[in-house]
Amino acid sequence: MQIGPYQLSNQLIAAPMAGVTDQAFRNLCLRYGASLAVSEMLSSNPDVWDSDKSRQRMMHSGEEGIRSVQIAGADPDLMANAAKFNVEQGAHIIDINMGCPAKKVNKKFAGSALMQSPSLVKEILQAVVAAVDVPVTLKIRTGWEPEHRNGVEIAKIAEDCGIASLAVHGRTRQCMYKGFAEFDTIKAIKQTVSIPVIANGDIDTPEKAKFVLDYTGADALMIGRGAQGRPWIFKEILHYLETGKKLAPIKAEEQRTVMLEHLKKLCDLYGEYKGVRFARKHVGWYLNHEEQRQFRADFNRLETAAQQHSFVECYFDELV
Repeated sequence: MQIGPYQLSNQLIAAPMAGVTDQAFRNLCLRYGASLAVSEMLSSNPDVWDSDKSRQRMMHSGEEGIRSVQIAGADPDLMANAAKFNVEQGAHIIDINMGCPAKKVNKKFAGSALMQSPSLVKEILQAVVAAVDVPVTLKIRTGWEPEHRNGVEIAKIAEDCGIASLAVHGRTRQCMYKGFAEFDTIKAIKQTVSIPVIANGDIDTPEKAKFVLDYTGADALMIGRGAQGRPWIFKEILHYLETGKKLAPIKAEEQRTVMLEHLKKLCDLYGEYKGVRFARKHVGWYLNHEEQRQFRADFNRLETAAQQHSFVECYFDELV
C-alpha cells in the first residue's frame, strides 16, 4: 500500500493507542513485521506541548521506519499549526484523530465527536493538508452512534480534501469498544472512495485478519488491542496471509527476551519510577491467562526495575 511517497512493505499497521504505542512498543511492532506504527495521539493545543507526556510522545530520535504522528483537536488553525510543528520535529506522515471515543477527548469536540459535524471535519482536513508538504492520513469510526453511521460521507469528504489514506474502526463512538466490530460500513467506504482504506477493529487472530481483508476489500489492516502483549501478532498474520498456515506459537525463551527488553526500554524512555509503573500494564497483557493471575498481582507490587527483571527471569526459569 502506498501513502504519498511511502510504499509500505506489507498490509499491516500498528494502530495508535494512547498510553500504549510509545516508542518502545512501536519499535517492537515494527520488528515483528508491522510496516508502519502510528504514534500516540498528540494534542493540537500548544499549551501542553511542554509537558513531560507530550515531550515523550514527540520523541522520535532513533525511531525505526516511517514516522507517522497522530494529532487531535477541533480547531482548524491549531490543527494546522500542530501538523507543521510535528513535521519540523521529523514526522513523515501526519495522522488526524477522529476516532478516539474517550469522554475527555470528545467533550472538547475532538476525536470521534467531530463526526457529528461534517462541515468542521472538512475545515480541519483542508487546513491540515494545506499546512504541510507530507501525506496527511485520517482515522475515523463508522459514525457517532449506530443510528447515524456517516462513515461513507466522511470518507468522501476526506478524499475530496486530499487525505492520503483512511483508517476506519468498525464501531461508532457510542459503541466505545463494546460488542463486536462491524465491517459492512468499511466495505461500503472501500467501494465508494479511491484512496487506500485501512480496516480496524477486533483483528486479533490470523484467521480474522484474512476474513476482514477478504470481506471488506481493504488495502490494509490496522491492529491495536490485538497487539497488546503480543507484538509478534504481525509476524503471525503475515505468515498466515502468505502461506495459509498458522505459525508455531512463540517459544517461552523468545517471549522472555521480548518482555525483558520491553521493560528496559520503558525505563530508558520514562525513567525508573514511571517505567516500572508502565511495565505493570504491559506485563499484565503479556501474561493475561487465569493461571498467571497471582504472578501479575505479585509483579504489580514491585517497586524497582531490578525487582521486575528478576521476577520475570524467575517466572520463565520455572516455566522452561
